[in-house]
Amino acid sequence: MKRLFCLLMAVCLLLGGCAIVPQQPETKQYTATFLNLFDTVTTIVGKADSKESFEATAQQIHDHLLQYHQLFDIYEEYEGIANLKTVNDAAGQAPVKVDRAIVDLLLDCKEYYDLTGGKVNVAMGSVLKLWHKARNDALNNPKTASLPDMAALQNAALHTSLEAVVIDEVNSTVQITDPMVQLDVGAIAKGWATQKVAENAPKGLLISVGGNVCATGPKDENGTPWVIGVQDPDNSENYLHTLYVTNGSVVTSGDYQRKFMVDGNVYHHIIDPATLMPSLYWRSVSVVCPDSGLADALSTALFLLPLEEGQALLTRCQAEAMWVDANGQRYYSPGFEKMIRT
Repeated sequence: MKRLFCLLMAVCLLLGGCAIVPQQPETKQYTATFLNLFDTVTTIVGKADSKESFEATAQQIHDHLLQYHQLFDIYEEYEGIANLKTVNDAAGQAPVKVDRAIVDLLLDCKEYYDLTGGKVNVAMGSVLKLWHKARNDALNNPKTASLPDMAALQNAALHTSLEAVVIDEVNSTVQITDPMVQLDVGAIAKGWATQKVAENAPKGLLISVGGNVCATGPKDENGTPWVIGVQDPDNSENYLHTLYVTNGSVVTSGDYQRKFMVDGNVYHHIIDPATLMPSLYWRSVSVVCPDSGLADALSTALFLLPLEEGQALLTRCQAEAMWVDANGQRYYSPGFEKMIRT
């Protein structure tokens, strides 16, 4: 009887020991959306132990992106911040002391300029400003819509040299020596900022800043890839393909973004430095690349290049892409189709 009692006590102790082992919290997928960054919609998706934990992470990413948004803004001023508008306003004057992020961005922009043979040039602000005004005027009053004057564009194009942008890394200053040169980092800033934020974010997140989508790792511990859609240029509610992505970025440039009409013709915002007009090679170009900043630069450059030249650039950068032409025909780099889910 005594032996039976001891056995029963041992079983109870074992069961009791199992009962007090804490269970691992169940993770769920959450989504956060922000509307105040880079004039577009920002979405962050990921799993967390609780809604509060995810929201704290998403807020940190938002705040980091907001810093870049304010630093790279060429239209608005912010109290206590010397941003790219400050640098543009001081063109032809003394160097401007700036945050190191601006120095790093502009150094990368110079590399992208060389890499793309000048197709991606952040010193084209004087040209892009004329197109920006024409687009805003057309949207505000379609009946009087008109294109920028070609003579004005050609005059502005005389002041687009990156050599006029002098960067002092030691003192963290930027000086524009030509008073007519203006910076416009719209072709790179979103992707560059997304990349920097992703490098410091937890693994397993999907960060989308407009058309710049970056995965910081698979969506769960089983290595499940994210599914990212490539938008149909003719219908924003349809996808041409969905792609499997576990790390890196997918960035799309298209003629359906920031467009306006003049005399029944549609004009978009991706301007070719060679013609000073919107490029007519492609409807959209989607790039898959480990680095979101480089992907942003490549998507713009490929939009401005014929297929063979674009593929040669992709090969040098070890990236993949899909092109869509005016007839809806799709062209793929050798490795792109391997990522297609549908």
